[in-house]
Amino acid sequence: MNKLRPTDFGSYWYEISKELSGIEMNSEISMIPIRSNASSTLYSVSLVGANNYPLKGYLSIPNKEGRFPAIYFAPRNASVLEIIPQGMSTNVRDQFVIFSLACRGMRNSDNPHVSMYPGQLTENVDSVENYIYRGIVADTLRGLDFILTRPEIDKNSLLAYGNDIALLAAALHGAVTHVVATPAYFFDTIDIAKLTNSYPLEEFNDYLRLYPDSELNVRETLSYFNLRWHAQSISANTLIICGDSENVYSKSNLTPFIDNIAGKITVKESENSAYKDGLFIQEWIADEIGDGVPILPQHWK
Repeated sequence: MNKLRPTDFGSYWYEISKELSGIEMNSEISMIPIRSNASSTLYSVSLVGANNYPLKGYLSIPNKEGRFPAIYFAPRNASVLEIIPQGMSTNVRDQFVIFSLACRGMRNSDNPHVSMYPGQLTENVDSVENYIYRGIVADTLRGLDFILTRPEIDKNSLLAYGNDIALLAAALHGAVTHVVATPAYFFDTIDIAKLTNSYPLEEFNDYLRLYPDSELNVRETLSYFNLRWHAQSISANTLIICGDSENVYSKSNLTPFIDNIAGKITVKESENSAYKDGLFIQEWIADEIGDGVPILPQHWK
């Protein structure tokens, strides 16, 4: 791993925020009747991101008066944009403002750029300035800017949900009050990738087999995204779902990151069960920003 944080780490991320501040968001929403119901209304969202890139998302708002806690499903390393993740109860739309964003290259936001899956994680990874995730993190921050414009949200309860990108959102944008995240590829990436042949980390191994002479440049780029260096900036209440003891992202391997998170931290070792892990997550969300009663899929009851 790069044992030291890059000397220009702060300025690298500041420049992204500065760039976004100089670009009009030009947000537009349009109701989607077929995806709306008696309890909530769904809208398609259009935004303008860094480099004037056009972005798309989904916004769901409860059909009742008041301000509501919000859940932001941060962009993932996946080709398809979902309103909510598969397996989660659609009833969350009744109690929370929900926003999900397709980052650049992902379906819905794939014009002018189309990413390949697998392959997206290593697009221009040998260039600090041109790495695709520089733009994706900027897109994620722009999504948070959009959420803050909505009068329906309770700004004291804004949860970022996802993987490493949700954690970067919490580190880089002060609006995030809570995080649920499963680290998957941005902690000591190259060293951890060498311990496994499983995707998504195997994408980095594939890349370095093709371009072995680029390893130093790749390590330099990834050092700016390494969760190790972002931990101290995460002040949100955080739930980390880590792998079991056999997983390369086990609690033990993630300790240098977990121990340096500035905010209140809960760590859950995965039981490799969508039901058991999902129940823990929903109970945590209910206690932190909900009414104390977890919202569960019908087949879990």
